[in-house]
Amino acid sequence: MIDIICKRSGPVNTFLKDVFICSLGAYGGPEAHYGVFTDQMVIKKKYLTEEELVELIALTGILPGPSSTQTIVAIGHKIGGPVLAFLTMLVWALPVLSVMTLLSFLSHFLSGLNISEDGLRYIGPMAVGFIIVAAYRIGRKVVKDKLTLGLLFFGAITTYFIREAWIFPLVLVTGGVVSIYTSQEKNLWNSVKLNPPWPYLFAFGFFALGSILLTVVWDNGTLNLFESFYRYGYLVIGGGQVVVPLMYSELVEVNQYMTNQEFLTGFGLVQGLPGPMFSFSAYAGGLAARGGSAFTQVIGAITGGIAIFLPGLLLIYFIYPIWENLKKIKGIKVSLRGITAVAGGLITIAAVILMQNSGFLIDNIIVMLCTVALLLTKKVPAPFIVMGVIAAGFII
Repeated sequence: MIDIICKRSGPVNTFLKDVFICSLGAYGGPEAHYGVFTDQMVIKKKYLTEEELVELIALTGILPGPSSTQTIVAIGHKIGGPVLAFLTMLVWALPVLSVMTLLSFLSHFLSGLNISEDGLRYIGPMAVGFIIVAAYRIGRKVVKDKLTLGLLFFGAITTYFIREAWIFPLVLVTGGVVSIYTSQEKNLWNSVKLNPPWPYLFAFGFFALGSILLTVVWDNGTLNLFESFYRYGYLVIGGGQVVVPLMYSELVEVNQYMTNQEFLTGFGLVQGLPGPMFSFSAYAGGLAARGGSAFTQVIGAITGGIAIFLPGLLLIYFIYPIWENLKKIKGIKVSLRGITAVAGGLITIAAVILMQNSGFLIDNIIVMLCTVALLLTKKVPAPFIVMGVIAAGFII
């Protein structure tokens, strides 16, 4: 089935190779990841259009779970169905999950080394370059009139001043409501046949409620870890930076599974690794399972990694198959005009915030401008840009 569907876009292994390329270049959180997706999946390989990518970004922006992971899994689902979507998830997340599992065994050693972040100082400005290019390309598609331009600025300004997790889905929904309210379209809510894949939603609820009930009646370390990390996965909307405060509070302050320094060391390391930020869960799960055998610690890391990604994966498996039909409802289609404009604002302002965090230093600005130039020429693959930037950080 996958082979038949993928004839339009090339063999499955070609698509998965492109997913791996995205994974290698995915630094800096969801907004920067979208820049890599735009470059590799849209511009170079044309698996989908800019409009389709922005729609997926808006969709995952209002769903619980790791938004950039859900976006690339949805692209896999679009190209080859649920099996390819699952393989996409593995290629995207497994490499960095494996590395973070290994690092959970080296936490004491790494803490003692007091690793300097200077060598990774240009990753931030590089990610800004990816975001700027993505924002430029996406902005051309979503800004069609004064209303969409206003919504783009609304999304950018609001999320600049309010950096709370709840604000992102709120501004996206607001953009959709404004678009519907100002529309001159008639008969917005036409009926369509959806046929939702209910088993995925039932599985989502089963794991959520079942794990909570089991932890009440059975005190098992692995089960407790699964419940905690699964809960992190469905309580958080956005990227790994959003889930970190919740994990810190429970794993360090309440349960004291690890020290403050161990937590910060792992979080610092994941900043310098490509791939989804949620992979930090493998490191945290491994440390939380210490005290037994090495096998127990590996099980803890695997449990943390699976549990935190599972709710978001189940939700995108439930939503995406009906997404194309949902868009046939005129009201949904009209709302997407506003939602995608706001999403463009969120991506645009991410470049400003990330650059502020990196610092407006001359070398940072040069790295950012070089990244933008290389991406616009389309001649240098993203992984080579990343490797060059990391090398420059350690050499200069």
